[in-house]
Amino acid sequence: MTGSAGSAGSRTVGTSAPPQLSSDELAAALDWYAKMVLARRFEEEAERQFRRGKIGGYLHVYSGQEAVATGFLSVLRSDDIFFTSYRDHAHALFRGVPPGAVMAELYGKATGVAKGKGGSMHLFDVSRGFYGGYGIVGGHIPLATGAAYALRYRETDRICICFLGDGAMNSGSFHEPVNMAALWGQQKMCPIVYVVENNQYAMGTPVARSSAVTNLAARFAAYDIEAERMDGMDFIEVRRVADRVVRLARENGRPYAVELLTYRFAGHGAADLFQPYRTKDEVAQARKRDPITLLEDRLRAAGGLTDAQVEEISQTAQRTVEDAVRFAEESPPPPPDELYRDVYGTPS
Repeated sequence: MTGSAGSAGSRTVGTSAPPQLSSDELAAALDWYAKMVLARRFEEEAERQFRRGKIGGYLHVYSGQEAVATGFLSVLRSDDIFFTSYRDHAHALFRGVPPGAVMAELYGKATGVAKGKGGSMHLFDVSRGFYGGYGIVGGHIPLATGAAYALRYRETDRICICFLGDGAMNSGSFHEPVNMAALWGQQKMCPIVYVVENNQYAMGTPVARSSAVTNLAARFAAYDIEAERMDGMDFIEVRRVADRVVRLARENGRPYAVELLTYRFAGHGAADLFQPYRTKDEVAQARKRDPITLLEDRLRAAGGLTDAQVEEISQTAQRTVEDAVRFAEESPPPPPDELYRDVYGTPS
């Protein structure tokens, strides 16, 4: 199915029987399967620690959406950069931030990846090209767009990925920078990929109640930006599309957008206990397409995963998470004078 408006359009990627995995895909898929399992165990433990009162502020977990971030981050170069919203723990883990540093940040400890001053919604690791974690809905979209322009202004071939939620597309901070990206892209000066993580709900509001046009990819056509929508639960298919569009943005310096249809298994945040906006049956149906299970099945079918490996990966992930909690528990809080550090730039 295709759709267009102006010179750019959106297209929907089909879900027909996938082709066989290549040897390179098989190796990559096994590695990222282990990372997805780790992220899931981490998020489950983070929710437990929040309810124990160990994690302050607020908490948004990524369970159910893992194939989106893994699919795109698996094709990025180490010098590429990315921005995301406040549901950011898994993104940090997938980019190689040590689990202990992520958990310590959730605990508000000095050993956290942002020195205990960012918390759950503001993870940050420039050394790994991870430019945040942002608590304001849509607030990071202008920053990511400007960063993409800066990458090309400096005459590099690096690219930027901007992960955003479906709810962010109704904010002014979406429309203004996307228009700028399209204009800069005409001069091949904005190598950015907008990845819309459409998990069906903006907090408790379904897409159909907040967006007149529910095909969110089609909305990019208003800015002459090519876009497509696809299943966001299948790591292999997401990775194949990601590889193609990242290469395209790197080569032509123009923005591109992909809408990923995914689903969050947990509530919007840790306080969203009763979830009156959706039924238990709906969640149960969504869990039948768990991205981890889907990838596990594909790896088994390809002869790349055994029962013993599944058990080993699960146990390793559990031990890693337990070590992360222990590290966070034993780490010191930030000293009082840390409050004033990194607030203003130091004059040269």
